[in-house]
Amino acid sequence: MKRAEALLQLSREHHTALSIAQRVKRTLGTGTAAEVAALAEACAQRFVAELEPHFLDEERWLLPALENAGEHALVARTLDEHRRLRSLAAALAAGDLEPLAEFAGMLSAHVRFEERELFERAQQVIPADELGRLAARDC
Repeated sequence: MKRAEALLQLSREHHTALSIAQRVKRTLGTGTAAEVAALAEACAQRFVAELEPHFLDEERWLLPALENAGEHALVARTLDEHRRLRSLAAALAAGDLEPLAEFAGMLSAHVRFEERELFERAQQVIPADELGRLAARDC
């Protein structure tokens, strides 16, 4: 299904998330301990600068609209995954390298879920004009 105009920016931002996840996977496979530590710090910083604002946008306008449309399970899953990713990013920011692989794997899976299920369902149950109004207001 073609992506609704109102969801295009969110969809584009998923590219950032996927590039982070891919970089982690490559570095964990071949990087030195110092490179892995630097990458964990960079992931924590990029989470705050790029991914957290994306999550907040979804939580301000898209998820409430889906909740109003009766999509409670999709909303609950999205919020749970956001919470778990925030927790992993906080651990990375605190210097814990252990969750780096889990963070990358979960981030990649979360993007696939949003693209294949959440956004598709949003386009089915929320009229395009309403999606546009909500995205423009960034409620």
